[in-house]
Amino acid sequence: MRMPPELTDEEIARRALSDKEAFALLIERYEAKLARYLERLGVGVREDREDILQNAFIKAYMNLNSFDPALAFSSWMYRIAHNEAMSFFRAKRARPQVILDGEGDALITELADEGADPAALAESRLSQGELAKALAAVPSAYRDVLALRFFEGRSYSEISDILEVPVGTVSTLLYRAKRVLRARFPDSFSL
Repeated sequence: MRMPPELTDEEIARRALSDKEAFALLIERYEAKLARYLERLGVGVREDREDILQNAFIKAYMNLNSFDPALAFSSWMYRIAHNEAMSFFRAKRARPQVILDGEGDALITELADEGADPAALAESRLSQGELAKALAAVPSAYRDVLALRFFEGRSYSEISDILEVPVGTVSTLLYRAKRVLRARFPDSFSL
């Protein structure tokens, strides 16, 4: 059965309760996004990302009955993938290996003071590699909110749903995370 492309994720999730093929459309919509998110969280090996994604989609399918339609399906799916990644790190006792493929400009801009000179910012010695290394070294709570906000473009409300913390906590975590990163690069940003 072919799904109309204009259906929302939430509508497709409801249909997937009785039609297995509907869930395939959700996988198609989210597979690349979630793989990119897992890489940004520090799951550096492609096969590990694929395993985590497979587990996340299986859990999502098995728990479709518990999906709360009051939440966005995307937030629910990201939360499942996030939890699977955290379980992976705990099981492997692995440290995340953050990789930024030319991304991070939004975060670098955000780290600069609002009044920063754009020319000075462009001349900053901060490289993508240094930023990736710094992100890997910050506590996971900070890395998680930074990845969701600056690389996935999620709103504070969505981050709150994904991480299951209050919106105020998201704001606090982002503020503290930016301070930690600024402190790691005192020559690149004025505090």
